[in-house]
Amino acid sequence: MERILFLVNHDVVIYNFRRELVERLLQEGYEVVISSPYGERIDLLKDMGCKYVEVKMDRHGTNPLEEVKLLAYYKNLISTVKPKMIFSYTIKPNLYRAMAAEFCKVPIVANITGLGTAVENNGVMEKAMIALYKFAFRKVQTVYTQNEENRQFFIDNNIAVDRLKLLPGSGVNLEHFHVLEYPGDETIEFVFISRIMKEKGIDQYLEMAEYIKEKYPQTRFHICGFCEEEYEDKLKELDEQGVIIYHGLVMDVREVLAYTRCTIHPTYYPEGLSNVLLESAASSRPIITTDRSGCREVINDGMNGFVVEQKNTQSLIAAVEKFIALSNKERKQMGLAGRAKVEKEFDRQIVVEAYMSELEKA
Repeated sequence: MERILFLVNHDVVIYNFRRELVERLLQEGYEVVISSPYGERIDLLKDMGCKYVEVKMDRHGTNPLEEVKLLAYYKNLISTVKPKMIFSYTIKPNLYRAMAAEFCKVPIVANITGLGTAVENNGVMEKAMIALYKFAFRKVQTVYTQNEENRQFFIDNNIAVDRLKLLPGSGVNLEHFHVLEYPGDETIEFVFISRIMKEKGIDQYLEMAEYIKEKYPQTRFHICGFCEEEYEDKLKELDEQGVIIYHGLVMDVREVLAYTRCTIHPTYYPEGLSNVLLESAASSRPIITTDRSGCREVINDGMNGFVVEQKNTQSLIAAVEKFIALSNKERKQMGLAGRAKVEKEFDRQIVVEAYMSELEKA
């Protein structure tokens, strides 16, 4: 039986966003092997029929000795599994696993789910990352980018130019994230769904929530996601004050989307393409987000939501007030417009078929 090896840095990356691809591969008779740090979704993947190999990894680590150990681990893993092809996602897996795959003579398809903060500033780290990408991607079969800006970055820096292809992010499962009934207008409830970190715009969201909540008492501001340590006390304080409602990490965001009216994603993190926005729009929820790559692809300003400036609380406040001023019928129509957009442009089956075509090439 031919094997496909998935290399990821988190169980969410594969279960939430690649599950349909895994299902297709299993249906086609492939053995699917997943290497990832352990997470609670790994057991769900094993129940589907996947094989699992645990890897210890510090996603943000820079200790040279540990990084060399990680590269050696991947070489050994690939030599042992002997896959027909490797599918790799996220920064560190893409770089180290591409190098290991080349050493082991196994074709690899890398997916750029975002370039990370290292390439946001023109400095030493950016130059180092460019050098690493050039070295690691010398012989990859295909490099998928999720937005045009990331694609242009690779072209400008002469990285795998003849093997670049553009995908509509991870796509979205249009059956799983179906049209949800739009709530009434007794309260106007907003939600922030993301890892709670500065670059995701949490400061702007909290500042906006404090201002809007006082001015419009009928509003509610929900937050869902893993909290970075530096924000724990702030979230607890605002939750106790009734400014926000913090839910922690939520397994099924559809449960929260069902009673919220709008998803706010004020990120300035280097996104690939925001799954939060895709899932919210697919569920017929209007979105408010920033004008940057990974977000602007999902929104038409004024049609399925509003675009705001990055790091600008006043811009966010103005957009939220504009949304509050809409009738509930207008909000519902805005959500349905977003659904129509993702149906046309971001169906996950587009992504699945692209990966199956890569297998045919191998």
